[in-house]
Amino acid sequence: MNQAPDDEHARIAAETFRLLSDPTRVKILWALAQAEVSVNVLADLVDASPTTVSQHLSKLRLAGLVSSRRTGTYVHYTGTDPHVHSLLAEALSHAEHVTGTASGDDPHSYPRPEPGARRA
Repeated sequence: MNQAPDDEHARIAAETFRLLSDPTRVKILWALAQAEVSVNVLADLVDASPTTVSQHLSKLRLAGLVSSRRTGTYVHYTGTDPHVHSLLAEALSHAEHVTGTASGDDPHSYPRPEPGARRA
């Protein structure tokens, strides 16, 4: 049997899951794992208001899960952590099985990132 995680690792894992516990944040992080986008584009992608998306991005940025880049009056966001992308892919693939969208070894709609893939 493997040893239980130490307190710090368990705390960080729990905090990550807490940040992923909101459906809008899941959609935001999934979109940002695919491409760098502005708040307004992201709001359209996740079907939420720009204000709501901005509030979620603020929390995700403070947690180090997204980064931003300013170009003139626009701010572009991107996902920063391939581990979180892997967690999302696994959770969304699980959701496909739970809902019956996928079964057995069916291909999933939410591919895991390639090993060693890094975001710019």
